[in-house]
Amino acid sequence: MAVPQLLVRLARQCASLRISQSSNRTARRCIYSLMASAVGGGALYFVHVWMRDKLRFVPVLYASQEENEKADRKMSYRELRFHNFASVEYDGIAYMTPQDFLESVTEKAPRPRIGRGKLTRHELESWLRSTPKRSQGSEHLFRSIHDKGIISYTEYLFLLCVLTKPHSGFRIAFNMFDTDGNQIVDKREFLVLERVFSKQGQRIGLQPPSEQTELEKEVTDTTLLVHFFGPKGTDVLNYQDFHRFMENLQSEVIELEFHEFSHGMSTISEVSFATILLRYTNLHHSEIEECLERVRQRMPEEKGISFEEFKKFCQFLNNLDDFALTMKMYSYAEKSVSQEDFQRAVKVCTGYMLGPHVVNTVFQIFDSDGDGNLSHQEFINIMKDRLHRGARSHLMHTQNTWDAFRSCVRNEMRSF
Repeated sequence: MAVPQLLVRLARQCASLRISQSSNRTARRCIYSLMASAVGGGALYFVHVWMRDKLRFVPVLYASQEENEKADRKMSYRELRFHNFASVEYDGIAYMTPQDFLESVTEKAPRPRIGRGKLTRHELESWLRSTPKRSQGSEHLFRSIHDKGIISYTEYLFLLCVLTKPHSGFRIAFNMFDTDGNQIVDKREFLVLERVFSKQGQRIGLQPPSEQTELEKEVTDTTLLVHFFGPKGTDVLNYQDFHRFMENLQSEVIELEFHEFSHGMSTISEVSFATILLRYTNLHHSEIEECLERVRQRMPEEKGISFEEFKKFCQFLNNLDDFALTMKMYSYAEKSVSQEDFQRAVKVCTGYMLGPHVVNTVFQIFDSDGDGNLSHQEFINIMKDRLHRGARSHLMHTQNTWDAFRSCVRNEMRSF
């Protein structure tokens, strides 16, 4: 297979820029994403690049002719992210493992790998047989299955929706699937999700094109389908089961993020808390560093934030739309938002109070002039990017590869 000379040249030119090591990491991640969007995936190779008297590795993706044809079609941010993190393939279709999914919502880029693992029918059947029953669901479900399961693209979209739903929205989500209104969801009803997103799946080759629209057509059983409806697909899902699954998944991701920074301790530092909040946002890394520096200077004595405090704040973020409506009252009155006002608004839209130390830390992150008040509109916009794992940021709107490259260069030049 011929080497894409343009991509190699781009890698060499970008790597030759005299930028700091931290900026180089950012640049390489950007290059990785650009190449992925340019060629649509494929086996991962490495081009040795000599930079500042040290050997660096810049990932270059090679694509088959079929993948190049897919790359000609524009992908959405979600499609591209699924395609990049999906590490296994069965019958020509890309799938995530549960571990891939967890990494896709906690990491900026997938781990380097050479291509995707191709599953045999025997391997897939073995994985599905070992899938925990619905009664065995827990806050460690995805971590316990790890890389011995498959998640389709449409299920990926469903799981992302689960992560951003407030508890008050669980019933609405369930009723969306319960098409006949009998308070239970069977496998056929759940597969409506497949039909809703089928056009997107076919567009990037994640599902085989088909003219059939009936749900009776044969579908590949996935880990989620077996977990919900059993190996024969005859079980049904009631609201309590659905609610428990959604709550467990949210808790699992929150716990995973917390433990990443707690290092076995019962609390995380205020700086770590700020780092987690500002990940996946559209802030430039220099702006993020300014926020972190404010926390270091204004809160020199580390008190720590417990898991329960962190979990409550993350659950509050799922209520941002309601919070935004509450905050509009202050906009109309042209009133600055104090910590007491913030607490009151959180209580209105969630029913509970956040810990005062957590609220104070949030204000130190976002109160740039130190007047004790919060620019709530900026806070909401930034937190919505965080909540949706960067899908709302400017990067998702930059589908043209050349535009993405120029955007990346502009961001990097700010740090000179």
